[in-house]
Amino acid sequence: MPACISRKPNGGDGSWRCACLRSTAWAVVDLRMEDTVEVYMDESAEIPCLYTFTEKPVMVMVQWFVREREGNRVRISYSDLTMQKVDEDTSYSDRISVQSNSDGETLTIQDVKLSDEREFFCQVSGLAAGNGEGRTLLKVFDPPEPPVIEGVLSGVSVSSDSPAKIASCETRDGFPKPNITWYRDHIPIHPANGLVNVVTLVTRESSGLYTVQSDLHYKVTKEDKDAYFSCEVSYFVPAAVRTSESKGVNITVHYPTSSVEIWKESPEGLVKEGDTVEIRCQGDGNPPAPIIFNREQSDVELDSYHGLLVLKEVSRADSDVYECHSLDLDAVNHDEVVDTLQLTVHYLDPAVVMPKDSEVMLKGESLTATCNALSSLETTTVWFKDGIEVVRGHIMQLQDATFDTAGQYDCAVTVPSLPGLSTSGSVHIIVQGAPQMKDAEREIELTEKVGGWLNLSCEVRGYPRPTITWSVTGSQGWREVVKRETEEQVHSVVMLKVTTDIVAICNSTNDFGIESKTYNIRSIPFSQTPTARKTSVDNSGVIIVVIIVSILLLAILGSVFYFLYKKGKLPCGRSGKQEIINAYSTKEKTSKDDIVVEMKAKKTEESVLLKGVNGEKKPLNDQNNIHSS
Repeated sequence: MPACISRKPNGGDGSWRCACLRSTAWAVVDLRMEDTVEVYMDESAEIPCLYTFTEKPVMVMVQWFVREREGNRVRISYSDLTMQKVDEDTSYSDRISVQSNSDGETLTIQDVKLSDEREFFCQVSGLAAGNGEGRTLLKVFDPPEPPVIEGVLSGVSVSSDSPAKIASCETRDGFPKPNITWYRDHIPIHPANGLVNVVTLVTRESSGLYTVQSDLHYKVTKEDKDAYFSCEVSYFVPAAVRTSESKGVNITVHYPTSSVEIWKESPEGLVKEGDTVEIRCQGDGNPPAPIIFNREQSDVELDSYHGLLVLKEVSRADSDVYECHSLDLDAVNHDEVVDTLQLTVHYLDPAVVMPKDSEVMLKGESLTATCNALSSLETTTVWFKDGIEVVRGHIMQLQDATFDTAGQYDCAVTVPSLPGLSTSGSVHIIVQGAPQMKDAEREIELTEKVGGWLNLSCEVRGYPRPTITWSVTGSQGWREVVKRETEEQVHSVVMLKVTTDIVAICNSTNDFGIESKTYNIRSIPFSQTPTARKTSVDNSGVIIVVIIVSILLLAILGSVFYFLYKKGKLPCGRSGKQEIINAYSTKEKTSKDDIVVEMKAKKTEESVLLKGVNGEKKPLNDQNNIHSS
């Protein structure tokens, strides 16, 4: 069988070419294998071994080998024209399989482990047709866990002379070994002597995976107080490199106070007497340094709490320049850090009104009143009377005074630029003068029926308060029913009964004069209709009396006739008796009828009395008859 006298790579594509010397020509086998095959751990890996012969071989044998850790090679599979088998008692006996085709064979490894990262060899023998061998490096990958970053819990001082540890980053269970890169606000941090130092600790676990921990030592500055630090893990995967970034962490930077700021926290706007003022002072150091307050011209420390100065119920005496100081022992060169605030407390003094309290004027006089209040700001003054605005300005002119001028005048002084700052004052004006009746008329004409009642009113103004007296002639039945008095006004009402014409005079007097008002009242008699009605009623009573008297006379007349009859003076016959009876009946009937007729006709009292006494006139014959009887 010819021997293989040379073996060389087939152009750099990972395959190998083997040449064999024969008696007449060279036999060549073209074997192609990949230099590396990359696979994730726990997955399956396929390693192809492709070959061709320049001469058709009589038989082809293919063997697979793996390099052990010690360096020697161990066969794991064998195949020829008659058989194909996996070698027993190797670490791959139960995890590999080989598939053959017209182009070659493919070795498949199940459940790849980290220990499978080694060289695998494919050896092909075609006897006289040529022999060849190739190799592939199997590379295994396992991505690490995402990085975990932790910042230092304690603050880091900018005064430190060397870089201090500010954060640590860890990634676990990766293969091959991952790398860690640090970032500040997404900008890579590179080691720098005296400024940045990165300490990395790599641990190979029993599983063969790597755990990498990186500590960042960094010389912080004041600007780092707002910065965020993060770490990034880069790791290999089949045919690529991937990265995983941690969250950002902010570290506490300790730095001395370089400046302080003072401001008025409340109230907003201008300050007035009586307000509670809060002044705040804060330095830019970390941790904050203690703050003290004082007035500019005094070294006495004011009571404050955590940078807050509270001034309760301030007055104008609290107006001053206030200072705040930082007591930071770490300050550069221990220079004093101070800031100032000008506090102005505005005020408005009580209003001063001239004239004071009250002022007496005579009618027709003029008066100038002023209302002023001392203030640190511009003021506005308004005068009021009975709640109604009278004039604007601190001067009020009262011209040609009348009783209407009298009263209380209030002035209100306000500060437009500072609501709530106000004061007020008042003056009471008294106007003196003679009494003044409410009505312009001096004589008032009235008419009223006899028996009627009248109310007469008299209202007078004046100062001093007038006195009212009434003078009534023509009526005895009058009295005062209303009397109301104020400081400068009197109101009187009298009630009187009209019997005849009346004259009522209202007199008012005070120290300055007299004022009067006269009521002339003309009485009107009752009408005739009521009088006739009254007479009719009186006549009815008279008629009743006449009837009674007539009855009595008839009784007396009957007694006389009876007496005469007993003495025999009267005839006893029927005719005589009948005449007497007829005469009596006729007279009685006539009298009664006359009375009734007179009541209905409403005769006068004289006619009734005459008929009631004399009766109806009788003929002479009747009279003689009676006499003779």
